[in-house]
Parts: sequence; C-alpha cells; structure tokens
Amino acid sequence: MYLSLVIPVYNEEESLPHLFEAIHAALEDFPHTWEVLLVDDGSKDQSISVLKELAKKDPEHIRVVAFRRNFGQTAAMAAGIDHAKGEIIVLLDADLQNDPADIPMMLKKLDEGYDVVSGWRKDRKDTYLTRTLPSNMANGLISRVTGVELHDYGCTLKAYRREVLTGFKLYGEMHRFIPVFAHSVGAKIVEIPVNHHPRRFGEAKYGLERILKVLLDLFTVKFLLSYSAKPIYLFGGAGFGIIAISAALLLFLAIRRIFFDIAVFGSPLFQISAMFFILGFQSILMGLIAELQVRTYHESQHKPTYTIKEKINFSDKK
Repeated sequence: MYLSLVIPVYNEEESLPHLFEAIHAALEDFPHTWEVLLVDDGSKDQSISVLKELAKKDPEHIRVVAFRRNFGQTAAMAAGIDHAKGEIIVLLDADLQNDPADIPMMLKKLDEGYDVVSGWRKDRKDTYLTRTLPSNMANGLISRVTGVELHDYGCTLKAYRREVLTGFKLYGEMHRFIPVFAHSVGAKIVEIPVNHHPRRFGEAKYGLERILKVLLDLFTVKFLLSYSAKPIYLFGGAGFGIIAISAALLLFLAIRRIFFDIAVFGSPLFQISAMFFILGFQSILMGLIAELQVRTYHESQHKPTYTIKEKINFSDKK
C-alpha cells in the first residue's frame, strides 16, 4: 500500500457521503495503491451506519475502525496511524473544511525530498475571534517554544512518511504536535497553503476551552523534547537555582548581622532561605530518580536513544 488517508469521524453523518465523493475525485487518476481509514470516535448520530454503507460500496479502498465510546481526536488519529498500511500517511478532517483535492499537490511536495508536508489554512473560513485569533496566538507560541516554525499547527491536513511517525505515542490534544515530534527525529518539514472551506454541516467540536489543553500539552511536549533523555538537567538546574537563592538570602542576612547588628533568626527571611535550600535539594534528588527511570525505560524495553534514517552496505537488517 502506498497511500493511507486517516480521517477521524465524530458526528459527521451528513458530511461523509460528500467527503467520499471528494476523495474519489481527487484520487481518480492516482497511479499508486491507496486506502481510506476512517475512525469513528464514538459518534452519537448515524455516522457509523454511513461508514458501514461506504465500506460496502468500496471495499477495495474504505476501511473503518469504530471506538466503543468517544476518546477524542488525538486517540482517533493514533488508531488510524496504527492501522494504516501506507508508506505515506495523510491526515485530514471529515467535516469537508479540508479539501481532498489538495492531496496530490502535497504528495508531489513529498517527492521533492520532504518527510512532512503541513497544510496552512492561509485564507481560513472560521470565526475570527473564537477560532482564528486564538489559533494564531497558539501557533506563534508553539513555534517559539519548540523551534519548529509553522503558521498553522491546527490544520489537520498533513502528509507524512510513515517512518517519521514511529517511536512516539499521542495523548491529550497532542495530534497538533506531530510535526514537532517528527522534527525531533530529523524529519524535513515544509508548509504549503491549502484550501479551507466553511463548515457545511453540523457544528464545530471545539471551543475556547481547547486553548488550556493545548498549553498544558505544550509543557509536556517541551519536556519530552528537551529533557526526556536527561531529566537531571531540568530538575538539577532548577534545584541549583533555588539553592542559589537560598544562599543569597543567607548572605544578605549575614551582612545585616555583621554591619547593622540585626538578628538573623528573628527575620522570616531565614525560614524562607531554609525552605528554599530544602526544595532545591529535593529537586536535585528528583532529577536523580528521573534519571534512573529513564535508564530503566530504555534498557528494559531495548529502546535506543537515537534514530537511524538508513543503512548502507549492511548484510542484515539489524
């Protein structure tokens, strides 16, 4: 299988037949094998019935995974990626706001040597104050924190080579950070403008409450990228910083005692200094414990601390 389209579905019964037609129109002359893997995320409408009907009409291309309940978009994407057979995996939404007609263009961009082609909804057709503006702010923050400069992390329409999607698991709202994880294993990423259409059926599934989830996930991603292999750098660095504050407070108290004859133990700064010293020491110990856990994780599961793109002149596959 060359190409797999992975599409999370949640309450999209009206959109699905039109999506099916748009995909067939986009891939009608596609010269390689392809499949569409639709993941029903516990829809409460008749989406699963529509999906079963589509699978009957086109068993050659359509495959369906149905969840027992709603697990969220990230879980649906993870399931789709796990069950996809294609060398190239394209993610897109089922609400018809992504345009399947952009897929051939993205595949051509992959052929230029890129590992990830990310869609950019340059002319976005969503409500500005509640969706576009918060999304733009989040995109700027994510780019700054992760160092992966993209205009539109929230655009689901993205094309990946399968090898850059292995080695990590998706949780929470982390599907938008897939390009960041791919970049961490050396993926070459490019962003191109894609079409974006107004929603024709149903209602948007996410509101402003998603911002907090994204911010919390961003903290997690930053930790995983920067400190998962050496957590002592984070905990130890914070610990030494806190101990330095403690030492500065003690020095200040000592100077006051020597030159102004002000009692050390009568000041609340002494208690604060002692508390900071204890917190700093505990932080360093937490870093050492985290180091042991990291080593246990890698060694017990035989997880390498590196990724290999290719091997040349090797007689075996090891």
